[in-house]
Amino acid sequence: MAVASAAPGSIFCKQLLFSLLVLILFCDACQKISLQVPSHLQAETLVGKVNLEECLKSSSQILSSDSAFRILEDGSIYTTHDLLLSSEGKTFSILLSDSQRQEQKEIEIVLLAREEKASKKRHTKDRVLKRSKRRWAPIPCSMIIQSDAAQNYTIFYSISGPGVDKEPFNLFYIEKDTGDIYCTRSIDREQYDQFLVYGYATTADGYAPDYPLPLLFKVEDDNDNAPYFETKMTVFSVPENCRSGTSVGQVTAIDNDEPGTLHTRLKFKILQQIPDHPKHFSIHPDTGVITTTTPLLDREKCDTYKLVMEVRDMGGQPFGLFNTGTITISLEDENDNPPYFTETSYFTEVEENRIDVVILRLKVHDLDLANTPHSKAVYTILQGNENGNFKISTDPNTNEGILCVVKPLNYELNRQVVLQIGVLNEAEFTKAANSQTPPSMCTTTVTVKIKDSDEGPECEPPVKIIQSKDGLPAGKELLGYKALDPETRSGEGLRYQKLGDEDNWFEINEHTGDLRTVKVLDRESKFVKNNQYNVSVVARDAVGRSCTGTLVVLLEDFNDHPPKIEKDVTICKHDKDYALLEPEDDDGPDNGPPFQFFLDNSANKLWTIESKNGKQGVLRAKQNLDYNYYSVPIQIQDRHGLSAKHVLSVRICDCTTPSDCRMAVKDERDIKPGNVILGKWAILAMVLGSALLLCIMFTCFCVTTKRTVKKCFPEDVAQQNLIVSNTEGPGEEVTEANIRIPTQTSNICDTSMSVGTLGGQGIKTQQSFEMVKGGHTLESSKGVGQGGIDTGRYAYTDWQSFTQPRLGEESIRGHTLIKN
Repeated sequence: MAVASAAPGSIFCKQLLFSLLVLILFCDACQKISLQVPSHLQAETLVGKVNLEECLKSSSQILSSDSAFRILEDGSIYTTHDLLLSSEGKTFSILLSDSQRQEQKEIEIVLLAREEKASKKRHTKDRVLKRSKRRWAPIPCSMIIQSDAAQNYTIFYSISGPGVDKEPFNLFYIEKDTGDIYCTRSIDREQYDQFLVYGYATTADGYAPDYPLPLLFKVEDDNDNAPYFETKMTVFSVPENCRSGTSVGQVTAIDNDEPGTLHTRLKFKILQQIPDHPKHFSIHPDTGVITTTTPLLDREKCDTYKLVMEVRDMGGQPFGLFNTGTITISLEDENDNPPYFTETSYFTEVEENRIDVVILRLKVHDLDLANTPHSKAVYTILQGNENGNFKISTDPNTNEGILCVVKPLNYELNRQVVLQIGVLNEAEFTKAANSQTPPSMCTTTVTVKIKDSDEGPECEPPVKIIQSKDGLPAGKELLGYKALDPETRSGEGLRYQKLGDEDNWFEINEHTGDLRTVKVLDRESKFVKNNQYNVSVVARDAVGRSCTGTLVVLLEDFNDHPPKIEKDVTICKHDKDYALLEPEDDDGPDNGPPFQFFLDNSANKLWTIESKNGKQGVLRAKQNLDYNYYSVPIQIQDRHGLSAKHVLSVRICDCTTPSDCRMAVKDERDIKPGNVILGKWAILAMVLGSALLLCIMFTCFCVTTKRTVKKCFPEDVAQQNLIVSNTEGPGEEVTEANIRIPTQTSNICDTSMSVGTLGGQGIKTQQSFEMVKGGHTLESSKGVGQGGIDTGRYAYTDWQSFTQPRLGEESIRGHTLIKN
């Protein structure tokens, strides 16, 4: 058995029997190719493989000159029937043509039957062999390994490497005498695609005349793996009514044979469609993309299709291996079927005055997918419900239309109502590909018969408005609320009762429903809203059936309230010199502004007032008044002359905003400890006054100490009394120790140290002095005693009576005191 080689040192072998050796050649382009094959070839046997692209790049047609051989697109040569080669072999040609370039090429193939060779032995007399470099090699197109030394000597051949003495073991062996290499068993290319084996040539005595020769055995792929679909069961979906050519999905398959060969060139096709009529789908043979062939896919007719698919290798040729699979295509629902009523008309009845009652259920059919927006119904009352007596909704469980009465029906007004009801889907209607216009809304007619019932009184309208004058006195009658019996259309036999009367203004006549006032009606009452006062009334018939109505008393405004001002005002001198008065009038706009403002005669001397925009008054002082509280009597008159006098309390304050004002109290006796807050100006004035007083006292002390004068105070100042003598000269009881008389009239005594009082007749000198403070002068008394001597001192009380009022005046002017 021989093995074929594709190139020097290369062998392609796969699943070869001991009796078959296949030679695969990659020779120069379009040259003669010789293949050594067994003399007996069976049908459909792979003889070899030729690289056609090296001869002609693009071949549109591949033919064999001998019908005994078949040439595939990848250059594989197969026998078409059993063939027995003679010793001369067999020759044929491969014809290649390119129709676009108008080229033709020819490759000559020579098949040679393998011959046995006799081995030669090396003679012992040839003692020396010269080693030559690479002088032995596999003969092209032959698997017999020979050495140059074999022409003269007996050479033994051996091999080693994977497939020989390495995994997989014993796959190849070589005849040591001939150099023929054999494959012992079939090889799976998907497991081993090539083997690198080294060949050795040695003499009988073990001498190696040549270097080891590397042999690369490439395993030629055999089409032994059928393609298969990646997924056993594939499911695609496509919308119904889609256009022709819409892509549904792509199927893929796997072939484990060698990529890029005919063994893995796959073709797809649809074997069967279930249901098979009409044909809706096609598949691209190379890509496996499934598309629609018609726009007539209708889910309502058939929602699922199954396609039996085939995938075949060898470019889809009949002898290629194949596999099948099933594809499921589900149609997605579209809203292409409108809902329609099961009946063209309906009839129902209901008693009058019934509300919130179901009177009818309407059923519809929809061919689209259930429980989806494509089939869920939306009902609409198109006609007959102008008064809003009915409402229709959808039952989410049954998809039925529920017709209800939501507003009472009156038998006396209308004994029958005819409704027109339409239905659509929640989802917008989808126009089918084969449809030109969408269908119109489906409608039906519902006739509702109203049944008469013995009903109670009717309070119509539910709210009745009557007018009354403001200030209407008690005991006056007003027209009340009137109810009717719907059967007799009269109010006879009805009894009335008051349900609501917040301020108890009225009493009601049980038989007529008229009202009588029990209080004076006052539009300005807190119970009156928007000039309206509400009275709720219930009317009952003889058997106790009732209705309720509301009587609205609309009060006409009467000018019975003069304008008034309820709060005091503040004039902040640092902000503005006037106060803005905003009076209020409880009467309505017709009896309110414009207002006129007047001052009392007693206030005209200090104040002026004028009107601003008819609603406000501006009060100003005529002169610069002190910070204080002032009472200003004013009179405010409305547009009809109704007026009232008010004594307005006006506060003039040293502030910027009224909230900052801390007004001093009017009387110092009102100041209570812990209840007075001193302002910043008051504190400053007190500090300055105290500093001034200290300066005066310090000045007097300094002057007294510099001048050598006798004290003008008695020595017994601590006892606070003087001994009075009526003699011209000092008596026994009058000594220098207890009185001293100044010798100069210009001396100023330290009066701050005079704390005594004069007892009896005072002794005075002609001395005089004056203290000037704020324009006030204090002169000494010029009285003369019996002794003719003038005294030159003032008591502490005299000094205090002079200084304190002036200091207090400054404090009041410069300070702000506020009682807490």
